[in-house]
Amino acid sequence: MALDLGSLLGKKNPPLVGLDISTSGVKLVELAEVGRNELRLERFASEPLPRGAVVDGNIENIEQVSEAVRRVWKKSGTRAKMVALGMPPASVITKKIILPGGMSEEELELQVEAEASQYIPFALDEVSLDFDVIGPAQNSPEDVEVLLAATRKEKVEDRVAVAEAAGLTPVVMDIESYAARAAIDRITAQLPKGGQGQIIALFQIGAQVTHVSILLDGQPIYEREQPFGGNQLTQDIVRAYGLSYEEGEAKKKAGDLPEGYERELLSPFLENAALEVTRAIQFFFTSTPYTRIDQIFLAGGCAIIPGLVDIVAGRTKISTSVVSPFNGMQLASNVREKQLRGEAPAYLVACGLAMRRFD
Repeated sequence: MALDLGSLLGKKNPPLVGLDISTSGVKLVELAEVGRNELRLERFASEPLPRGAVVDGNIENIEQVSEAVRRVWKKSGTRAKMVALGMPPASVITKKIILPGGMSEEELELQVEAEASQYIPFALDEVSLDFDVIGPAQNSPEDVEVLLAATRKEKVEDRVAVAEAAGLTPVVMDIESYAARAAIDRITAQLPKGGQGQIIALFQIGAQVTHVSILLDGQPIYEREQPFGGNQLTQDIVRAYGLSYEEGEAKKKAGDLPEGYERELLSPFLENAALEVTRAIQFFFTSTPYTRIDQIFLAGGCAIIPGLVDIVAGRTKISTSVVSPFNGMQLASNVREKQLRGEAPAYLVACGLAMRRFD
C-alpha cells in the first residue's frame, strides 16, 4: 500500500533505498535480488537526529532532518538516488471499502474519492489519497474490496522536501506499519509450515512509542500504539548521572554507565517494558475473540537491550525472540556482521521500505 510518487520509468527494479525517518534517527537499507525470492543486504546505515527534529512523526526541522539524510546516504556508500519513504501509521487514515467490480481505473478513482470524503475529517484538496484493489469481496464476488489510505498533503510534502533537500528522489510513500509487516512476512515464512495459523505479536519498541501489531496469516487482526519507548530510559540516565541527552543516549547504547545502573535504572525499565507488553496482550484478548498468541517478536531500537527478551518471555509465558529483518538474506562483502547483529532489529521499517524495489 503506497502513494506512488512517480512510476519507475518502466525499468525493472532500478536501485531504490528504504529510508526510515523516526524520532531518534534516520535509517537506510539497500537490498538486491540475487535469485528467485533470494535477497542480499547491500548496505545499511543510520544517523541520529537532534532532539526535537521529529516529534510524534511530524518533521519539525526540515534542515536538520535532510542534513541527517545526506549524512546517512554518504555513510552507506550507496549510489541509488531513488528512495522509498514511510509515513507514521497515526498520521494515515486507512479504510476497507466495497465497490462494484468491473470499473475502469478512472471510475474507481472517482468512486474512491466520493467514498473517502465520508471518512476524512479534512477537505479533499488538503489530502493525499491512494487506494489498492485487494481482490473480490468475500460475501459478494462480483464486487471488489478496496483499501484506501489518506493523509494530509503537508505531511507527505515534508518528507518529500527532506529527501529532495538531500539530493534524493522519493518514488514511493508507504505506511511504516505496512513496511514492517512486509519485512515480518519474510521472517514468518521461515517458520514451520510458513507460520500458517500462527498468531504472531510484533512489538516495535521505538524511542517514544511502541507499535503493536498482531498478525494471523500475514493479516493484522489487532493494532495499537502505546506511549512507551527507550527515551524513558535515556531520561532516567540523564537525570541520574547529570548528562546531556545526547551523552545519555550514547552511553546507553555503549553500555558505558556506572556500577548500580543495571539494578537502579535498567531493571525497573525492563520491568516496565514487560508490563507494557503483557498489558497490550490483555487488551488484545479482551477486545477480540482470540485467546492465544503463539510467538512474540521484539523489534525496534530497544529490542536489543540486554535482558528484555528473557523478562518478556518470563512474564507472558509466550515464546519470545528479537527479530532481525535480514534473517535468511545473503550479506554483501562490505556489510559488517558484528555491527549488523547489534542493530538489525531497529531496521525493520527501513528493510520493508527497501523491499518495495521488487514490487
